[in-house]
Amino acid sequence: MELSCLLHDLHLSSSSEKPLPSPDLPPITELLSRLREKLIGASSDSETSSLIGRVEQLFQTADPHWLFSANRSSGCGEDGWAELDGAYGSLISALIGCAALPPCEDACSSLPAAAYQSVPGRAVTVCSALRVLLGTVGNWERGAGFTRGRRSLLLTVAPPVCVFAVTHFQDQAWTSSISRAAAQSLHEELLTAGGWRDSAHLLMGDGGQDKEEVDRSRGILGGVLDVLQPQLSRDSWERCEAVKLVFAWALLQVTRPSLSPHLPRLLPPSLLFNDHYRPENCMLGVRCLHHIVLNTPAADLRQSNRAEVVYQALFKHLFTTEAAVIQLVLVCLLDLLLVLEKAPSSLGTSSTRRKPCRHDDVLRLVLTHMEAEHKVALRRVYASALPLYIERMGVAVCRHLRRVERVVLGYLEIGDPPEETKRLKILEGLQKTMRAAWPRSEMQCRVNTLLRCLLKLLVDVSSDSQLRDSVRQKLMDEATICIKLLDAASHGKVQPLLHQVDSSCCGSEVLRCLASVTVTTER
Repeated sequence: MELSCLLHDLHLSSSSEKPLPSPDLPPITELLSRLREKLIGASSDSETSSLIGRVEQLFQTADPHWLFSANRSSGCGEDGWAELDGAYGSLISALIGCAALPPCEDACSSLPAAAYQSVPGRAVTVCSALRVLLGTVGNWERGAGFTRGRRSLLLTVAPPVCVFAVTHFQDQAWTSSISRAAAQSLHEELLTAGGWRDSAHLLMGDGGQDKEEVDRSRGILGGVLDVLQPQLSRDSWERCEAVKLVFAWALLQVTRPSLSPHLPRLLPPSLLFNDHYRPENCMLGVRCLHHIVLNTPAADLRQSNRAEVVYQALFKHLFTTEAAVIQLVLVCLLDLLLVLEKAPSSLGTSSTRRKPCRHDDVLRLVLTHMEAEHKVALRRVYASALPLYIERMGVAVCRHLRRVERVVLGYLEIGDPPEETKRLKILEGLQKTMRAAWPRSEMQCRVNTLLRCLLKLLVDVSSDSQLRDSVRQKLMDEATICIKLLDAASHGKVQPLLHQVDSSCCGSEVLRCLASVTVTTER
């Protein structure tokens, strides 16, 4: 009689005078609907918390066969299961709504931490109730054996529960250490209930061979996107702080081939984040786009001109002054360009004049910005990306030799202590340039200018007492390799020039480096 007493306390039985005997319990779908109405109509936090506690108690004490039985009036077929799924889905939405985040007042500002003060406590209560429900569902499914109807119930409740758990296990203004632990425990209970190995398996599922295996191992990414979709529009996503984080979490878990079927729903929100004026949102969008590029077949990206749209969205960020954004964009563009066109380095050394391509556009703009840039953070970002782009260009870098030369001269002249990352990357880029362009006359005519710059670098570094020995040695080794390559590119013209160096103006370390430049040089 414990269950009927609980229903009596909740005022859900047909008679308020005495508890119902077990055989006369109402259909579970009717009960769930009335519970949902009570949760939505609760007028205070205390009433809501009490109701959630009673719902949790219901899931703990009720017979699973009654909790998960289809309405007989609807039949025991698909209609009955659909009604049961809908009833549980509606109740869970009401439960989750009890701990919903307050919307931002406008798209231009975030809510203060005080606005979320009551959210963690409510989230803990909801997590507890949902965890009990999932445990009961999981035990019932395992005990009763697999049927498509039983599995459909779990696949109905899993997406909103997953979104709720991910919302609250992240370290954000609306969570506390207790609510994060509760949400993480809820997420783990969800994985256990459905037999999923991890979050990626939860979203993607397995590729089953027959229909029953597909039903058993289906992922919930589509359902998660259904839950998020109303808040992912251009006009609404900025008003909910959590939706972008949950979307990004879900997207970054999904890899090929599971990502491609959902591309029409994953790409637009990623472009929205990418286009935002806040750097943190922009960076999130770039990460999402990069993940899509890496995990989607090139043919699917080129379809409907998607790759070109992504390229244009990323290219405009090259005009920003945010170092963190530029860093992500340059890496992403390097992978995206291979979707749009072949790498110039793969086209060989044919004498046929090549038509300029998007690789040229990106490198030209990067070199132009490098020349004028004075911020240390941006100079480091550009310098780190330059060797990758030069290697991709191959011999086609000859089109940009004049700009490359100016950048090399400017960046090697100014130190970047303590790690000297910028100068080391520029030396690496110079080496790749000489290896790619050495047969061309454009390289030979720059020997004197580049040699003078490299010799000055050796002298400056050898006398810089603030550099660590390992950094100094690394710089001198890389500069020596550049001189050897320069000698090879000029067919031995560097060595006679080195003999003219006044040894009284150089330290012993510099002289040892110059002595290592032998007649047999590295090509």
